[in-house]
Amino acid sequence: MSEPLVIPCPHCNGLNRLPAERLGDAPKCGRCKQQVLLSAPFELTEASYASQIKGDLPLLVDVWADWCGPCKSFAPTFEQAARQLAGRCRLAKLDSEANRNLAGQLGIRSIPSLLLFKNGREVSRQAGAFPLQALLEWVRSQGV
Repeated sequence: MSEPLVIPCPHCNGLNRLPAERLGDAPKCGRCKQQVLLSAPFELTEASYASQIKGDLPLLVDVWADWCGPCKSFAPTFEQAARQLAGRCRLAKLDSEANRNLAGQLGIRSIPSLLLFKNGREVSRQAGAFPLQALLEWVRSQGV
């Protein structure tokens, strides 16, 4: 049996220790009892950011805004990627308008922007919307 992975709950931000071999079993949070690994992007906010970038599974963040046409057209692609990367990478959406301080802190200059976090640190960033296969290839090229 391998070392357990630490994974933040997307609902309550509680940290969960889960055996790697059980990630496909729809694990529930020990605190709020909701599903820890989602097959859809969850909402990232200024309040949840510090907790969500922690953990052993990478976090891919789509920074977007409601007024942004390319952001809206990229949303279905990001949702498809969430289904395909479930169990290997968590996906979240950060509304840059509702979370202006965090977007500024992260140095967001254009949207959509993708930020990849591993173990609490940003390891890569990509600006712009692109097709699903290109997105998946970029994520894989980052070791996810």
